[in-house]
Order: sequence, then C-alpha cells, then structure tokens
Amino acid sequence: MLSLRGVSHSFGAVRALVDVDLDVHPREVVAVVGDNGAGKSTLVGVMAGTIVPDAGELVVDGQELGLTSPGLARQLGIATVFQDLALCDDLDVVENLYLGQELRRGGVLDEVAMEREAWRVMSRLGARVPSVRAPVATLSGGQRQTVAIARALLGVPRVLVLDEPTAALGVTQTAEVLTTIERVRDSGHGVVLVSHNMADVQAVADRVVVLRRGRLNGDFDAERASYEDIIAAITGVSPPRRRRAPGEDA
Repeated sequence: MLSLRGVSHSFGAVRALVDVDLDVHPREVVAVVGDNGAGKSTLVGVMAGTIVPDAGELVVDGQELGLTSPGLARQLGIATVFQDLALCDDLDVVENLYLGQELRRGGVLDEVAMEREAWRVMSRLGARVPSVRAPVATLSGGQRQTVAIARALLGVPRVLVLDEPTAALGVTQTAEVLTTIERVRDSGHGVVLVSHNMADVQAVADRVVVLRRGRLNGDFDAERASYEDIIAAITGVSPPRRRRAPGEDA
C-alpha cells in the first residue's frame, strides 16, 4: 500500500532514525517494536506528517513523495491514532467522530446522517458502546480507543497507524482493542502497530519490524519468528543457544 524509503531524522546530535525502510501491505498488521529511544515515536511522527524527516521519501502508487504535513498524510491515505487519542470527553461519540468534519444538509448539521454513519462504523468495528450519543467520558478505555480508531477510518485511509493502543488498558479492554485491529486488517487496510507489549504483538501481527537505536534491526514473519529472536534484535544480545540432548548430533 505504501513504502518508506531511506528515512532519517535527527534531533540535534541525536540520530533518531537512520536510513529506515518500511513496507505496508493490504490486509497486514505490521508491528514496530523496540526499546525506549529506538525511534518508534519518531517513525510515527514521520508517517503522521507531524515530523518532516531530514531525508527519505514515501512511495505511493510508484510515486516518490515527501511527507510535509498531517493534512498531506491524510490525503495520501495515512491515518494516525496517537497514544493520547485526542478525544473530547464532554462530547458524545458522534460529535467526536465528526469534530471538524461535520456533515451538513441545507446549511445545517445533518445529525441523522452522522448518527447513522456513526452506528455503522462502530458496528463494523464490533464496538460495544451503550449509545453513540453517550459522552466519551463515560466510556471504558477500550471503547475510547475504538472511537478514536473509528474517527480515523471515516476518511477511508489506506493505512492506519496506531501508537501504543493498549497502553494502560486492562485485560478485557486490551482484548477488545486487539479484536478491533483484526477487524480493520480484515477489511482491507494496512495497519502499523507501534507497541512495547510483545503479547499484543504476537496476538495480531503478521510481521514484526524491529528498530534499535534508530536503525532497522530485523524484519520478521510473526508466525515463524521466535520470541527469543525478536527480543535479541531489540536488545542486540544474541539468544542463548539451545543445549543439545545427550547423543544429539551437533
């Protein structure tokens, strides 16, 4: 669906990203993992258009483009849900979904159309909300995350970027969010999941990309790679060799 090529960015003397490549395919969850300071947040910012990289480009439909603003990222089909979600607690679900992009009919807000579409997109994600007219402040953490994802999907993006979507969530809420991610993938989108939680990564990822000190340090098939291999790529420490059983050939 899109590719990042040769992306580099520095904050003063700190090299946050160094010549990073990333491909995102349809119906795929690509997990981006790494230790603190590995460059994950910077990569999210680059894809969202909030950080303009020092070098590198985005390739969409064979065209090499520069990401220079969040608006351009949206136009190119990249929607990002940041960790803080940026929801308005005193507004209801419909108002949060359409904030700044309200539907109008005859010069007035088309409340019926917005409410109908809100129910449709929330149902598509399997969200369990009491009402789309419920204030967001009354929703659980998992429900709030789903509202943020639903808002990002309204523009029918190619790729959905999720920054630590299960941070600070309980077990039940985390399961709800992971199910939502699978539904987004199965609907044809590409998903970039930035996470430090390896259990979540192993639950939904098709591919795992490892960043270490700003550089790409591994690209693994999630089904074939072992937990030890991924951790070794994150830490830079080789996994311990399995001890052979007596009589086993070397």
